[in-house]
Amino acid sequence: MIMNDNASSASPSHSELAQRIRAFVNERVIPHESTLARDDDAALTLQSALAAEARSLGLWGLYYPAALGGKVARLSDYLPIAEQEGRSEFGPEIFGGRAALDVRMLSLHGSDAIASRFLHPLAAGDAVSAYGMSEPDSIGSIPATINLQAQREGDGWRLNGRKWFISRARRADFITVVARTLADAPPQQALSMLVMPTDAPGFSILRDLDILGRRNGQHELLFDNVRLPQDHLLGELHGGMALMKQRLRLGRSINAAHWIGLAQRCLDLLGERVNSERGRLARLPDKQLIRRLAFITHQGIVSARGQLQLAAARLDAGLDGDMEVNMAKIAASHALNQAADNAIQVFGAEGLCDATPLSNIFRYARATRILDGADEVLINTVGRRILDGYGASAEQPAPQDALAGRETTLS
Repeated sequence: MIMNDNASSASPSHSELAQRIRAFVNERVIPHESTLARDDDAALTLQSALAAEARSLGLWGLYYPAALGGKVARLSDYLPIAEQEGRSEFGPEIFGGRAALDVRMLSLHGSDAIASRFLHPLAAGDAVSAYGMSEPDSIGSIPATINLQAQREGDGWRLNGRKWFISRARRADFITVVARTLADAPPQQALSMLVMPTDAPGFSILRDLDILGRRNGQHELLFDNVRLPQDHLLGELHGGMALMKQRLRLGRSINAAHWIGLAQRCLDLLGERVNSERGRLARLPDKQLIRRLAFITHQGIVSARGQLQLAAARLDAGLDGDMEVNMAKIAASHALNQAADNAIQVFGAEGLCDATPLSNIFRYARATRILDGADEVLINTVGRRILDGYGASAEQPAPQDALAGRETTLS
């Protein structure tokens, strides 16, 4: 059963975990955000220390498989916890939530060699992972344009090509890369995933890439005759498209929960400012347009939360949740963008500077409309499925479950 209130959808133990995460974010993470936002060794040292503290408190990797220390099995139960992790832009990294997707993908599809060399250190917090799909000479939403070549060579692979806008690559211990393993074939048969250690000869970082004037760990990568053993193949040979779809479903859902948590924090900041001494001096609580900003911000968050719960319920049941996940991703991204913008409007000029966290949140929020699939791509995909469902029967529209169960592509 899907509850309307996200906090009541979890069992008491899950609610307790969410409350403990919230307290840790408030007391240990938020006070240090200005340091964590810096692109330097001090930020990484502090982040590592906070992650170690989270592990010592049993708050690390809560959505990992149970065999790897996870405490939450169902995505639906993880959502309220993920929201609290996401109340700070840096929370998902500190609690291991950012790595949950890689942990689950490697656990499901990795060889014994991948498990021992990459998965177990990642789950223990001793390694950092990255994912490489986007390329400078391809279209991110069209897998057929991926150009990174992985050619068979003896009992292994040789990689040549480039990737860009790859998060955490400079400090990653390994990268899961999407590569073309058949030169002339449709993407359903041509792509594979391989796991590459970043100390492999021939791999290098060409440059750091700014996001709206701020460095936040995005990089362009070069693969120059990088050689990998055969057992570094993830899943089935030429099965990359299926893995990409599975990864996108779960990754978009986890990210959406983190974004909703950050949107809720923006609303909290907005409400606190309105009711502060300065806010009352400006009579903000009495202004109808300020009340409207609060209403539409809250409405966006609640709507996104409900859509994400529907998506998680389908994924937990083993059903095709592509349509619901895509809608939840868009809803969460829009809720975050709206919440950050409205909060800045209430704070005025102060919201534009580093006196509040809102300027950094606003930069991050804008990127979410492109990350994990641009809005236009997902809207096009969902809209096509809706209309295809009606077109299946000219006399009677297809029911919602039939629409949600139809197959879709990434493009």
